[in-house]
Amino acid sequence: MAKWLDNAIFYEIYPQSFLDTNGDGIGDFQGIIEKLDYIKELGCNAIWMNPCFASPFGDAGYDVADYYQAAPRYGTNADLKRLFNEVHKRNMHILLDLVPGHTSVAHPWFKESCKADRNEFTDRYIWTDSTWGQLENMGSLCGISEREGSVIVNFFAHQPALNYGFYKKTQDWQQDPDDPGPKATLAEMENVMRFWIGMGCDGFRVDMAGSLVKNDEDSKGNIALWRKVRAFLDAEFPEAVLVSEWGEPDKSLQGGFHMDFLLHFGPSHYNDLFRCEEPFFSGRGKGDVAAFVEKYKENYEKAQRKGLICIPSGNHDMDRLARSIHGEELKVAFAFLLSMPGAPFLYYGDEIGMRYVENLHSVEGGYGRTGSRSPMQWDHTTNAGFSAAPKEKLYVKQDEATDRPTVEAQMADPDSLYHEIQKLINIRQAHSALQSRGEIEFVYAEADQYPLAYLRSDDKEKILIIINPADREVSFDGDYAVKEALYTFGGEAAFAGGKVTVPGGSAGFYLL
Repeated sequence: MAKWLDNAIFYEIYPQSFLDTNGDGIGDFQGIIEKLDYIKELGCNAIWMNPCFASPFGDAGYDVADYYQAAPRYGTNADLKRLFNEVHKRNMHILLDLVPGHTSVAHPWFKESCKADRNEFTDRYIWTDSTWGQLENMGSLCGISEREGSVIVNFFAHQPALNYGFYKKTQDWQQDPDDPGPKATLAEMENVMRFWIGMGCDGFRVDMAGSLVKNDEDSKGNIALWRKVRAFLDAEFPEAVLVSEWGEPDKSLQGGFHMDFLLHFGPSHYNDLFRCEEPFFSGRGKGDVAAFVEKYKENYEKAQRKGLICIPSGNHDMDRLARSIHGEELKVAFAFLLSMPGAPFLYYGDEIGMRYVENLHSVEGGYGRTGSRSPMQWDHTTNAGFSAAPKEKLYVKQDEATDRPTVEAQMADPDSLYHEIQKLINIRQAHSALQSRGEIEFVYAEADQYPLAYLRSDDKEKILIIINPADREVSFDGDYAVKEALYTFGGEAAFAGGKVTVPGGSAGFYLL
């Protein structure tokens, strides 16, 4: 396994919204290159870049038209290779976003698959044997091809599903994962990985990794598929990293992934922390962390206590962190995010508290997500330094508030969120117990109660983390011999008489 993951801190870049260097209103590869030193100075040593391949952008690049070609609006393949090289010059790493489950209807593979005469792409996608039948639990697109049948789609109607087979077949047209069509699809996706790793990327974050093999209730088919991929990578590129968007680490780690994302949908209770009516990290102190902790512990044990569960500050698919928690609450939230196991993922702009931009029309399939995809706010100049284009040409409308946060202003303010995150990252990197593989034990996480307290440890040290987002003093029972306060925000906890008393709106890391 790539050792660099042990202390990796990822920065997620949405390329179209990061920095535009040619004045067309859309971010580009050169813009990312120009800001690599900024990312490194913040403390992040790895990048996850959202899809950057050729696409009609009906779903912001998650509808690929050519897996082997960079999207011209971002630059050329040579530009992308130069980005990889510049990342590596700084002793950083970069993962591309791989979307193996579906393509765009504009992909040449799909156009060939639509033809009535058999060809090498006939079984590249999942086709039924009838144009007329209705499907249960699957979307489909019909009446668009000369061949008989409907094509299964993932998500939007313009995203036909690639064929990796069905674990449990219930219809004659469904293929087995070991049939020639599904095997050829997997082989081609391995070719895609081979191409980009050869160009210099360090691996992939895999979109919806647990959904490739269909009718796979227990994920056995998908685990088997990814084990094949891992065997291929181990043989040719043993250092190549795979991070899954799966949400079930016990399954994804079995499949050969190094880490798994904690998803904001499903049973994780991640939204209880930041994105609900009463988030745990609100100063109102009406939230509940207990269900999240129970689910986390369950996943932690299932994954053999490896702790490789990534908790993002946010991403392109969910509301900005600053939509529901604000000001000093954000600093307390990052004390949590940067002290948990697994690699932290910071969504671009979250380090300065960028806001969700309300009431935007959908852009490139964003719909309600569009407000979380607005252009990065660098400085006080035109378009906050994002682009020299007229503002009406920007990819997404920017936050136009006069008090919008910027990198320039936050870097100049020693008490800013930016500097707090930078400080937290430095502390994490100085203590191996706080990094990806350090163990975790929750010591206080009661229903409807504050604070949250947990121990991080390895064979070198043990650190008590106490997080109290509520605006009131709280306490819990515990007898701890504290050697040193490694980090405090909002005041220091008091340890006396078998009780720990914690100031309101505070976070602390205590070396035991």
